Amino acid sequence: MNDLEQKASITRSQWSLIFLILAVSAGSVMYRFIVRGRLEQTAALFVGIPAVLAIILAMMPKAKTVKGGIMKGLTLALLLSGPLLGEGFICILMASPIFYLVGLAVGAVVDWNRKKRQTTLSCLLLILVPMSIEGTAPKLSFNREETVQASQVVNATEEQVQLALSHSPRTDTPLPAYLRMGFPRPIQARGEGLQVGASRTIHFAGGEGHPGDLLLKVKESRPGYVRFEAVSDNSKIAHWLDWKSSEVNWKALDAQHTRVNWTLHFERRLDPAWYFRPWERYATHLAAEYLIRANAIPAQQTRGE
Repeated sequence: MNDLEQKASITRSQWSLIFLILAVSAGSVMYRFIVRGRLEQTAALFVGIPAVLAIILAMMPKAKTVKGGIMKGLTLALLLSGPLLGEGFICILMASPIFYLVGLAVGAVVDWNRKKRQTTLSCLLLILVPMSIEGTAPKLSFNREETVQASQVVNATEEQVQLALSHSPRTDTPLPAYLRMGFPRPIQARGEGLQVGASRTIHFAGGEGHPGDLLLKVKESRPGYVRFEAVSDNSKIAHWLDWKSSEVNWKALDAQHTRVNWTLHFERRLDPAWYFRPWERYATHLAAEYLIRANAIPAQQTRGE
């Protein structure tokens, strides 16, 4: 490589760094405006920011392929955000597939335009702008009401299941691996009884340094059925979803086995729906299965597992 080629190579590297800094800075400024406008749970954050990052990175000069340059720039930007966000990096990790999908879309369009000797991104903007405004207003949101249910046959009588449910929730049962990936963790609980008005308070640790409590109260109770209604939630979980109620019903199958169904009702608070709806449903289904193991099975059996 002669001096001229080496100088050009260094210049390209410098330009790449400049555009990376511009992209990260633009993303940071945009994030602050989104948070100030209380839109951090909408597609403006999860689609809008990666779209802006990708478009800026697409303008890097002399890239072999725009898609490759965008993927490399997005990866560096996401890694740089890790030390700054701490526990909040779980949000970026969960949303990273959207960043890469948007980046690939931008890169593919720009690469195609270059082959056709065109430079316009108008067709891309027609797609990304509508996608970026989902959730910014009630009329721009899809249905948020969700219901998930888990069912399990436990080795216990109806009376043993009812007795277990009447006690204070146990928090010593290991969480599923997915729910241990930086999400708030239940570490303490208090409250007992299945009569109407009985309460449960679950304290969650973690959550980007914002621990908090979920308060539930029994709103309906009869043999084989109890419904808890969410009264308040100041844990970090409330940022992602809004708990509505939790229903438990149980029925004996024989003298030693009982089927327990645990149903959770909640409102999704993250957009876009096409991405976050399946993730939230998966996480809450795991939570419903965990609640059966932790609260409907007699404690001595859980310790013996």
